[in-house]
Amino acid sequence: MNENINLTMEPQKNIALIAHDNKKRDLIDWCKKNKEILEHHFLCGTGTTAKMVAEHTGLPVRGYNSGPLGGDQQIGARIVDGKIDIVIFFSDPLTAQPHDPDVKALLRIAQVYDIPIANNRATADFIITSPYMDGEYSHDLPDFRRAVHERAKSL
Repeated sequence: MNENINLTMEPQKNIALIAHDNKKRDLIDWCKKNKEILEHHFLCGTGTTAKMVAEHTGLPVRGYNSGPLGGDQQIGARIVDGKIDIVIFFSDPLTAQPHDPDVKALLRIAQVYDIPIANNRATADFIITSPYMDGEYSHDLPDFRRAVHERAKSL
């Protein structure tokens, strides 16, 4: 029995935009530079970041709660539901964040679900210029539901 399931990202990606306070201007500048690419995709983000990106770029960005108020967890839940394809998260490695456990949980769930994550401009540039950006991309994930079912039977 196959222990993996195949998931396909459509050509139009669902992209989450997140930035710590000291990196919001960098993310806005990156979005301006890549507006012609981003406008062909669905964008969402945590509260203040989504609002600022939308205001400064004219791109439509669906906003969730601010990160410290659960926005990171909302994005994580959308990853679990298969509704986020890419996470662009300009994090600030030099400043302590009060909601660091939420950030780590978001990054962990993105890894579990094999979601491309950019934590800086260079990685974001590589992702957005990838040939997969405008095409389908298929990848295999463990069948988590099957694994839970099998585990429940064994306990």
